[in-house]
Amino acid sequence: MDFSKFEERAGIVFKDKSLLKQAFTHRSYINENRDSKLEHNERLEFLGDAVLELVITDYLYKRLKDYNEGELTSLRAALVNADTCSMVAQTLGANNYLLLSKGEMKDTGRARQYILANTLEAIIGAIYIDQGYEAAKNFIITHIALLTENILKDGAWIDAKSLFQEKAQELVGPTPSYKTVRESGPDHDKHFVVAVYIGDEKYGEGEGKSKQDAEQEAARNALQSKGWK
Repeated sequence: MDFSKFEERAGIVFKDKSLLKQAFTHRSYINENRDSKLEHNERLEFLGDAVLELVITDYLYKRLKDYNEGELTSLRAALVNADTCSMVAQTLGANNYLLLSKGEMKDTGRARQYILANTLEAIIGAIYIDQGYEAAKNFIITHIALLTENILKDGAWIDAKSLFQEKAQELVGPTPSYKTVRESGPDHDKHFVVAVYIGDEKYGEGEGKSKQDAEQEAARNALQSKGWK
């Protein structure tokens, strides 16, 4: 597989191309191709997730000196969540290099977004191993951290749960409650679907890699559906 176009977009040339190939290799591909002698990307994803969070935390702390801890936490969540990471992965053309099972290849919806987000984290982990922290940091700053201005402008970082609760109590009365609708995936790669209710009425539903992310998306969707933004 020729990664030159991807490397050009990413702004980095790998010394060890096998690391980059591993970053694109999903567990489902290994399950269907047991003789491929490839490794899936989950360990790289684990490493890349930690590097991504550290770089973004450091970036926001140094640049947004007037923001408090809660605001910085919400901003960081907006920058490292599955929506942002999958968008960056798509922009880099990651879809063209994914090694997936035949079944996963057919799915282009929300499940593909999570695969792309996980792949981006694996790519960051691969960069860290191949060329060190500074190279990984430069990649993250260039492709992710610089989205901060757009996220601030769009208000996508605002704590949707707090805002929804405030609006619900002001306009309806009762405090919203959140219920897990569905939980799937292995321990290292959980996927949650959560619904938000006021009384017995469902106001919105959201998905995420954690219950907290899913609750935030459910609140955002509820705000949008009610026109409360």
